[in-house]
Amino acid sequence: MQQLERFFGLSAHGTTVRTEVIAGVTTFLTMAYIIFVNPMILADAGMDRDAVFVATCLAAAIGTAVMALAANYPIALAPGMGLNAFFTYGVVLGMGNSWQVALGAVFVSGVIFLLLSVLPVREWIINAIPRSLKMAISAGIGLFLGIIALKNAGIVVDHPATLVGLGDLTAHTTVLAMIGFVAMVALDRLKVPGAIIIAILGVSIVGMILGESQFGGIVSAPPSIAPTLLQMDVFGALEAGLWGVIFAFLFVDLFDTAGTLVGVAHRAGLLDAQGRLPRLRNALLADSVATVAGAAMGTSTTTSYIESASGIKAGGRTGLTALVTAILFLLGLFFAPLATSVPAYATAPALLFVACLMARGLAELDWEDVTEYVPGVVAAVTMPLTFSIANGIAFGFVSYAAIKLLSGRPGEASAAVYVLAVLFVLKFIFLPG
Repeated sequence: MQQLERFFGLSAHGTTVRTEVIAGVTTFLTMAYIIFVNPMILADAGMDRDAVFVATCLAAAIGTAVMALAANYPIALAPGMGLNAFFTYGVVLGMGNSWQVALGAVFVSGVIFLLLSVLPVREWIINAIPRSLKMAISAGIGLFLGIIALKNAGIVVDHPATLVGLGDLTAHTTVLAMIGFVAMVALDRLKVPGAIIIAILGVSIVGMILGESQFGGIVSAPPSIAPTLLQMDVFGALEAGLWGVIFAFLFVDLFDTAGTLVGVAHRAGLLDAQGRLPRLRNALLADSVATVAGAAMGTSTTTSYIESASGIKAGGRTGLTALVTAILFLLGLFFAPLATSVPAYATAPALLFVACLMARGLAELDWEDVTEYVPGVVAAVTMPLTFSIANGIAFGFVSYAAIKLLSGRPGEASAAVYVLAVLFVLKFIFLPG
């Protein structure tokens, strides 16, 4: 206990080992849904679901442990929602790349992120991007998740005349998904720990009883990670000209991580007098290391989770909270049969709930300035409607730069914005699709 006290500085942060353990368990329960959802999404890309399950648990455990030991923050990491959907439905199914090439793009983005975390340019990059675009991109990813959730639930289906239409709302799986979503939101409102995972498992159990899905067991030895381990095709990603995709992975991870770190640290009272986050470099290193390791093992981009705020609310203030969460992700390796028993209609409510949470970014736009909110809305709307996070980012930057320039306010956009806007235009001209 004394060693934990000294290493994490528990007394200096006004906490105890017991409080940190409870906080770590709370954080795990609020984000454990990722070990069920992530393998299902990446399996649609042709990846081995069991291997992705192992990679998900290991990437989350490694990233969270590094955050705990190197940065001493109560912040957990795992494969990011939205980025996993972009990986499968955008890069693989949408663009026709193999999942190995997509993993290569994630790996390259992680290496670049690692370099940016070490070099003193990360703050310049973060500050160069307009706040309105940061908020809108987060919301757009939420909308992107939302349409995938509604599709998996059977609520939205394709239509030859209108592109999309309403599905069969009387189907058992669709009804279960809708009930699961309402129950999930209600449990969260009642502040029940693990509301998301409780709803997922509840819907899965009812579905099994009704014969809509099969029960595969609960506990077993961890599956083999061999089908995805070191399968990333880095040269393939570079040869395929996926720099726009690599940038999208990097951009979203960088700003999602920065926003999560500052937001969660603010709630925990960990910011300094200038509102800055101490040990930011170590925190960003944890995120980038987790992305590189995750891609090597077989999962999409790993990032910091806003769900860490639940552990902070339970009293977590140091890296010991994150270390407990990391250990629980390792224990999660033994629940592979349960993960493979969870059907798509059971995880759809979780996707939709996360989509609702992320859509709050639209409220942060400056709705009094048309040159700020219009590019933001354009970025957010084009993500789900083009089924691409990368396209949404591109449309956001191009519209922001063009509107500022033509409205006589060019100085309100940084040089980086104009450079990126030009690059995106050239991409659309010479590398369409």
